[in-house]
Formats: sequence, structure tokens, C-alpha cells
Amino acid sequence: MPRRHYGVHFGGGHPDPHVLGRPIVVLVLETAVLAPLLSSSAAGEGASGVLPRLTAGSFFTEWSIDPLPLIITVWAAGLYLVGVASLRRRGDKWPVGRTLAFVVAGMGSFYVATSSGLATYDTTVLSVHMVQHMILSMLVPLSLALGAPVTLALRTLPATPRRWLLAVLHSRIAKVFSFPPLTFTLYIVSPWALYFSGWYRASLESTYVHEAMHVHLVVVGALFFWPLMGIDPIPGRVGYPFRVLLTVLTLPFHAFLGVTIMGQTTLIGGDWYPRLSDGPMGAWLPDPLEDQNLAGGILWGSGDLIGLVFFGVLFTQWVRSSMKEAQREDRRLDRLERIAARERAPVAASVAESGGDNVDGEGPAR
Repeated sequence: MPRRHYGVHFGGGHPDPHVLGRPIVVLVLETAVLAPLLSSSAAGEGASGVLPRLTAGSFFTEWSIDPLPLIITVWAAGLYLVGVASLRRRGDKWPVGRTLAFVVAGMGSFYVATSSGLATYDTTVLSVHMVQHMILSMLVPLSLALGAPVTLALRTLPATPRRWLLAVLHSRIAKVFSFPPLTFTLYIVSPWALYFSGWYRASLESTYVHEAMHVHLVVVGALFFWPLMGIDPIPGRVGYPFRVLLTVLTLPFHAFLGVTIMGQTTLIGGDWYPRLSDGPMGAWLPDPLEDQNLAGGILWGSGDLIGLVFFGVLFTQWVRSSMKEAQREDRRLDRLERIAARERAPVAASVAESGGDNVDGEGPAR
């Protein structure tokens, strides 16, 4: 049966500042425990679990309030905006583009992918899941990295939390998980492991595994793309030529995986989709094998398209870095010229006072 979505009612009244101040980790853990319970309790609302026909309008009409994505989105975007406001209160500037990248493109895309019609049908139609997969594994990590949240945290956190964050950034674990060959391998191997093992079928049957899969896609994408595209001072950063090389290498793997899925005669998820087609939704559900071919094409085409976006971002960053380096070199040369001019000034004055003695000390000119 398709995954049932669960709703939460939020009452009115003013928020308690003590509740708002609770650690985000506690709330996320509480939500992770309660989400499956809420999901199972919602099963009584409709034992059939039948979804309406999938149309273009389903993206807008079939939204749900899932606790875990909502909590993550509200806390992450909220803490980011609090940091930006803190900078502005003390008179510092923060680029608007970074705020839009993190809050709107990053966390906004995450919430859309996990709570909109994409999430409602992601266990019912494989091609819908594939759109969700590409958003979570590529678009969301890129946008979050461009938002530079680590830099914002280092500029706004109190002294003790800042020391903790710096200790994490300089830890051996951070260096290992930002090592480019390792992150590249994780990013390439993960989708193969997802679709050609029992992992994907488990994500269809278990809410825990399903939500963990969403988080996994974002985390692995962030581990790979953050050092390549991000602005933050994190381990694993390499030169721009190597960044371009790693980005280029991801494109054939996405294409090969997409083509492989398109050529499969064995259905991903086993008999999950055929059983749905034999049920009440069979009147509108696509043929499972044809939908799987479409899903492979989405993975192939969107991977190349988003890859071009990566190239554009990386090229822009490279050009800006080169321009800044050229400006720094110009300032360094100008500074050296000013120092040399100051050093020559006393010599020139001495020569003028001695009646035109040349600088080489050969005596007055004849």
C-alpha cells in the first residue's frame, strides 16, 4: 500500500520562548520517534490508502504536514535567519544571495520535496520518486552550500559554541568525511546501492527507512558538493581544476545509472508497483515497467541538466577567485612600490643636498 501521510494540528496562542529555545537535536529526535506513530494512527482514516489520480495539479493539492521535514525546515531556516538578523543588528552585512540560497532554494526545496505532492506519490509512482531523489541529492546540497551557514555560525555564535564548532571542523572525523575521493565514492555508489539492493523496497515499506533515505540523500550530497561548491572554511577543499574534474566525473555515472535503469526488465521494488496497479488505483497508475523507463530517463536527463548548473556555479566562482587573486596581487605590488619609493626618498634628498652626487657614490658629476 502507498505510504500514508500524517498531519499535526498546531494550536494558537503565543509561543513559549523556553520551548523555542529547546535544542534542535531533541526536537528532531522526538519527531523521529513520533512520526511513525502518527503515520500508523492515520491509517484508520482511510483503510484503503487510495490516492486520487496523479495530475499536474496534484503537486499543489496533495500537500501534507509531516512532522520531521517540518521541524528540520523550520529550525534550520529559523536559526539561519536569526544569525543574519544578529549580524545586521551589529552593523555587519550578509549577502542577500546567500540567504536566498539557503532559506529559499535549499530548505525550501527540501520541504517541497518531502511534503508536497512529490512526497505524497513518491511511493506510488517511481518517476515521481526520481524527481524527488534528484532534488534532495543535488539541488538541496548545492543551495545549502552556497548559503555558507558555517561561516555565518562562526561570525555569530558565542565564544564557547564557536570553539566547539572549530574543534569539529579541525577534527580527524571531519577531515575523513570531507576527503574528496571518499565523498566521491559515497556519492557515486549510494544510488546504485539504493536501487539494486533491498534498501529501496525497505524504504517503501517502512516510514523510518523512508525518512532516513531522504536524510541520507541530502547528507551524502552535502559531503560531496560542499567542499566543491561551498564558501565555508571546511576541510577537503581542493583547487578549482580538481573541483572541475570531480564534477565532470559525476556526469557519466548518473547517465550510466539512468541508462541501466531504463534497460532493466526486472522491476525496482519487486512486486510493489504491480500490486498497486492491481488495486483500486490501477485505473490511472502507469505501467510499472514504462514508468521505470521514465524514471531512468529523468535520472539521466536531470543529472546532466543540474550538472550544467554546477559547472556554471563553479566557473563563476573560479572567475571571481581569479579576479580577487589578481586584485590582491595588484595591492601587494602597489604596496611594494610605495615601500620602495619611501626608501628612495631619503637617498634622493641626500643627493640633492650634496650638490647632485649620483646615487652610485662616484662623487659629484663633472
